[in-house]
Amino acid sequence: MARKGSWLTLAVLLLGSIQAQAQEAPGPHDRAEAVKIIAELRKIVAPEGLERTEKLRIGGIDQWVSVRSRDLRNPVLLVLHGGPGWVAMPTSWYFAHGWDEFFTVIQWDQRGAGKTYVANDPATVAPTLTVERMHADAEELVKWARKTFGKEKIFVLGHSWGSILGLTLAERHPEWLHAYIGVAQGIDARESERRGWAWTMEQARAAKNEEAIRDLDSIAPYAVGEKPLPVKDILLQRRWLNFFGGAAYRRPDASFEGAAVNLSPDYTDEEVRQVWTAQELSVERLLSAVLTADLQHVKRLKTQLILFLGRHDYNLSATVAAEWFASVKAPSKQLVWFEQSAHELMAEEPGKALLSLIRHARPIAERAGDVAPASAR
Repeated sequence: MARKGSWLTLAVLLLGSIQAQAQEAPGPHDRAEAVKIIAELRKIVAPEGLERTEKLRIGGIDQWVSVRSRDLRNPVLLVLHGGPGWVAMPTSWYFAHGWDEFFTVIQWDQRGAGKTYVANDPATVAPTLTVERMHADAEELVKWARKTFGKEKIFVLGHSWGSILGLTLAERHPEWLHAYIGVAQGIDARESERRGWAWTMEQARAAKNEEAIRDLDSIAPYAVGEKPLPVKDILLQRRWLNFFGGAAYRRPDASFEGAAVNLSPDYTDEEVRQVWTAQELSVERLLSAVLTADLQHVKRLKTQLILFLGRHDYNLSATVAAEWFASVKAPSKQLVWFEQSAHELMAEEPGKALLSLIRHARPIAERAGDVAPASAR
């Protein structure tokens, strides 16, 4: 009875505290309060863990990474974000929740993007924003990760534009990887653009949306020939493709994900303010070149392959990626369809993303002995 009484006393005290808080104006009242709450919720306290953001010297400039791990004995997972310039670090508090329990997760703000943009003089960096330089940066970062965390092999996950970096890296350096994980994988960019335009026009006609039909007609024939697509034409196609749900399933755009940048505990107020300016620079310098990419020549990989594709992705055609997957040879390969997603599948179905990483990627590291002992979990 004494124990029951003590529990009742504690419950009364807790209830009183909650009621007192409820009488105050509900918070958070500003970004600082919101960020503090999120940072505390995701704080890593495990003695074998690590939680840090740091500046590295890569490709002659300062570039930022974040590292999160509940146990550094777990395999390293390097995330190559999309865009160009669509940084993943500031939204990873949401979409990558729980990943650090099974992997040492590295988020990287690429050259000209996010925190890396703010850390350098844009006028100096702008001329270096080339596809070739980005490939070199990615290779340099993988070398850093392997050395820093004492890993012979790591996982690389590339999303969208990052999947072009990632698949190229997997082709050139399979000995560095446990497996390559392609998310919204890019293969034949021009064919993807053509299919995206055709699907969007089909939706516009079905909806009898005269403005969309007129805009899409104005850039036809689209993605035909060898010349790079003008950025203005790409953005016009994307405006309507997004509107009809080709980037985020049954949503008019991906602003729901972009808004999460404002709540990032990894970003300062100034970095939040600059993130979209940085993306504009990356798009201006890189997008046309990126959309000439053609990786159909990759017929065989010497590392294991995992693809995550959104069933409704027309931003970077999931059907083009699936057709390539059917023919490519690899030591093992796995395709996972996200049925309620388009292009932003990690944010659209975050639970399935985590479960798929645990089911399909982590066992590869387990077989290689690159995981924390079971007793540590």
